[in-house]
Amino acid sequence: MKLNKYLYSQLTQVFYPIFFALFFITSIIFLVKIASLTSVITLSFSELFLLFSYNLPSIVFYTLPFTFFISLVITLSRLSSEYELAVITSFGLNPVKILKIFLPISFIFTLLLLVLSLGLMPKTKHLSKEFINLKKKEASFNIKASEFGQKFGDWLIYIEEEKDNEFKNLKLFKNDKNSNQFIVSKTAQLINKDGSLSFQLNNGKVFVTKENEVTQINFDSMYINDSLDTKDNRVFTNTYEFWQKQLSNNRDIDDFNLFVLVSIFPLISSFLILSFGYFNPRYEKNKAVMKSIVAIIIYYTLIMIIKDKMALHALYVIPFIWLIGSYYLYSNTTKKEY
Repeated sequence: MKLNKYLYSQLTQVFYPIFFALFFITSIIFLVKIASLTSVITLSFSELFLLFSYNLPSIVFYTLPFTFFISLVITLSRLSSEYELAVITSFGLNPVKILKIFLPISFIFTLLLLVLSLGLMPKTKHLSKEFINLKKKEASFNIKASEFGQKFGDWLIYIEEEKDNEFKNLKLFKNDKNSNQFIVSKTAQLINKDGSLSFQLNNGKVFVTKENEVTQINFDSMYINDSLDTKDNRVFTNTYEFWQKQLSNNRDIDDFNLFVLVSIFPLISSFLILSFGYFNPRYEKNKAVMKSIVAIIIYYTLIMIIKDKMALHALYVIPFIWLIGSYYLYSNTTKKEY
């Protein structure tokens, strides 16, 4: 239908400039947050880009729903200011029929937001946290040559020379209750494998002393693993098991509520779009953008207030309140006139 294509084209002209502008601003905020980590860890450009890519689903999620809502309102308000909605209405298309044209897109956007928030964001947050923990762990093992008192896990370590992660002439010592262990190695490398740090020792000897007994072992290659515990040992399998486990343990309920409620915002705000977009330019001023921003603030405040007090019940309480309130506003404004 030509009218559908025309309305979609009008929406596209408004949506993309707003989305890319907000996407750019949000990206800058996330980049500043990532850059602040350089005070704790060292990041190369590729690692900085990797961390940014982990944050892309979050950036899109926090940008898309409100961009789509404002774009729809501006599209209808622009058509109203140019008297095009008045002409369309005169042909028998009331606001509800106009709304039905945009409903499929609103539904698709809602599904996309749910996939981003509930599907991708937990995984990317886990990868981001794992990566940052690893870099912090590497930073804590900034072992320098010719310095005493340095440790690798439970081992005291001394090296004579270090260059590009290559260590020469290492001495390691560990004292246990019943024995002492002393290792001498000509060369070694610090290895990062799947988030675990270890030393690969080459061409060395191990001395183990127990009371009156001394044991010597010669080796060509030996690995010593880091024995420090990590703060978060949870293994991420898939998003379904992640949320099932978190919700059953009453964890991350606030995040789950926020993700779902923000995702469905464009869909449950359909009557608000009609209320703000329709107006008579001869008698009224175009306040669509201001009204949209106020509605977004009210909705977000409502989420913050209710989601903490009602747990998962907020998933149906807030949409119900919002739908009733928005339909009441529509009934007393746009529906009476059109």
